[in-house]
Amino acid sequence: MMRMMTLRAFAVLAVSGLAACAGGTVSPGASEPQAMHTPPLVIAHRGGTGDAPENTLVASRSALANHADAIWLTVQLSRDGVPVLYRPADLAALTDAHGPVAAKTAAELAHVNAGWQFDSQGAWPFRQKFVGIPTLAEALAAIPADIPVILDMKALPAAPQASAVAHVLDETAAWDRVLLYSTEAAYQQAFAAWPRARVFESRDATRARLANMALAHTCDAPPPAGAWTAFEWRRSLDLTERFTLGEAHSSVADARLWSPQAVQCFRTNPGVHIVAIAVNSAADYKAAACAGVDAVLADSPSRMAPVRDAMRKGYRCP
Repeated sequence: MMRMMTLRAFAVLAVSGLAACAGGTVSPGASEPQAMHTPPLVIAHRGGTGDAPENTLVASRSALANHADAIWLTVQLSRDGVPVLYRPADLAALTDAHGPVAAKTAAELAHVNAGWQFDSQGAWPFRQKFVGIPTLAEALAAIPADIPVILDMKALPAAPQASAVAHVLDETAAWDRVLLYSTEAAYQQAFAAWPRARVFESRDATRARLANMALAHTCDAPPPAGAWTAFEWRRSLDLTERFTLGEAHSSVADARLWSPQAVQCFRTNPGVHIVAIAVNSAADYKAAACAGVDAVLADSPSRMAPVRDAMRKGYRCP
């Protein structure tokens, strides 16, 4: 597998992948599937939460060993304002400690066992093999400079964490290999103070565009040129219809909004990049590939990378 040299190379490879995927997507009325030569890149979700304790240095090393194309890590702030890697609101969800990350210093978090709840085939291998919560700086030092990193911001308020993360990226000269994502629109505003920050567009904007394509079949406001976008490949959604005297709700347990038509809409302007989140089966990977996304966010690079590699040898979109 060819490793990427910079975040720019990640973008270039993604665009070339889309061109190949677009050529392989069957248009309405087509009688024969067409070959697709460049499948989506595989991004290790939280370092590969299905393969190792998530957001740890062990997970990042596992992702690299399993040939992930990029690594997605989740950031919160410690009590002393240090960016560290952990996702849930409470340490009890994954570790042998409890309480919020913000209640402990970075030094204290380093002595929390982040692998305590990692279940591997009914066993808990890291209860006897300690793995701590790393700082962002430690993770960037451990990941080769030619591997792009996506940082998912999980703490509010946004401004203190954005400032602390920007300081680390300055100190480690990592701006060129890092992308920034959050479900909170406040982070787009918070990182505006750093011109080198590469931030995904707000989730609200991406969701609204996908919903309009799915329900109204309109492409009125595609993302601007160069935008990075991400949304789940499958997602449970609640629809609300408002009446004069009230409202009604419907639930969609398995909504899939990334269609070839949606991808085409998002590509109206040049250089737009699309990441499909939570692609964890071979069937979903192949469907995402044929829809034309650039990359998928996968829990297990050990399972998804072989699917990618097999598709590189030749695949036809149904």
